[in-house]
Amino acid sequence: MLHFNGSGPAYKFLAIEAMADGGVVAGLPRDLALGLASQTVLGAASMIINSGKHPGQLKDDVASPGGTTIAGIHELEQVGFRGILTFTVELLRTIVKSFQRDSCAFQYLG
Repeated sequence: MLHFNGSGPAYKFLAIEAMADGGVVAGLPRDLALGLASQTVLGAASMIINSGKHPGQLKDDVASPGGTTIAGIHELEQVGFRGILTFTVELLRTIVKSFQRDSCAFQYLG
């Protein structure tokens, strides 16, 4: 699972950067937007680790009916956010298997 742990931070960095960019579009100074986005991800990770709750339950806990959070979740689902992440992790598994296969072949040729 090295590909999962090794590549995962880059995806979180990308998400934080995108959230910060959204904050800047909304009028926040870049450093404030980046700090808020970073703290949001840190807080969410801490809630998962410390609460013992499934991330889906935590998501439901913070998404008020008719509120901005559920509206944002709806938009993310519409553009395939969950599927994109799942597909990427699966793709990495395939790539790693290919590297492992090629590595074994090179060892025998060497």
